Amino acid sequence: MQYVTRESAFHRLHPLTKLIFAIVVVALAVLTADTMMLTVLAAGVVAVAIASGLARDLLRQVPLLISLAVSLLILTVLTIRSGETLCYLIPPSVPVIGGALPVTVGAIDLAVAMSLRFAAMLFAFQLLVISTQPRDLVHLLDRLRMPVDYTLMFLIALRFIPSLQLEAKRIHEAQLARAYNPGKGVAGKVRGLFPIIIPLVSNTLGKATVLGLTIDLRGYRSGKRTPMRELSPGRADYAGICCMGAAAVGYLAVLIV
Repeated sequence: MQYVTRESAFHRLHPLTKLIFAIVVVALAVLTADTMMLTVLAAGVVAVAIASGLARDLLRQVPLLISLAVSLLILTVLTIRSGETLCYLIPPSVPVIGGALPVTVGAIDLAVAMSLRFAAMLFAFQLLVISTQPRDLVHLLDRLRMPVDYTLMFLIALRFIPSLQLEAKRIHEAQLARAYNPGKGVAGKVRGLFPIIIPLVSNTLGKATVLGLTIDLRGYRSGKRTPMRELSPGRADYAGICCMGAAAVGYLAVLIV
């Protein structure tokens, strides 16, 4: 979820065009629960990434999506009882509790639909983030009259969450280099978190202090901001917006029919 420096067609688009793309994908994903339409939507986002040379960056989210899909499948199987019963988690031959926890078609369909919905929305948002410099996003949100405090929180989340993840990884590697062995199993993993969390929180508080002083020194509270560069939409942006509009109308037409 960090900006990737690369020359691609998606990178050259105006930030507003990419923001509209993400909003359209999220809206279309929310409006339907049909697995076929959600598959088409997710495949369309992946096709845009492939055409822009950003498919490899999107594939890094596949492990997260797989774990999310498995969690949703378990949750829906345990809570949804609609449609034809395919099998039982506890076979009917088991005494007393046999035939419990049926796996129904409705539960599987709902889990697949929710997984595809999250995949389409996550891919669309990731394309926006990795292809747009944070300063351009901030300038766009400011031009859209977004409250500056919310814009600042959005920028800090984009810039510092990946930094915290990287720092946590380095702290973990430093502990391993010092032969720290918390043990195996769940208990060992829990004990291994404390030597990472404590220095990570301490370093984060120090960074927050420095960030607050930097914001004040740069005149954040004055309300006057001067963008480093002015961006204007080009022909590719107008063509992209028209294509998105046509695709959205066609998508909605299929849903209505």
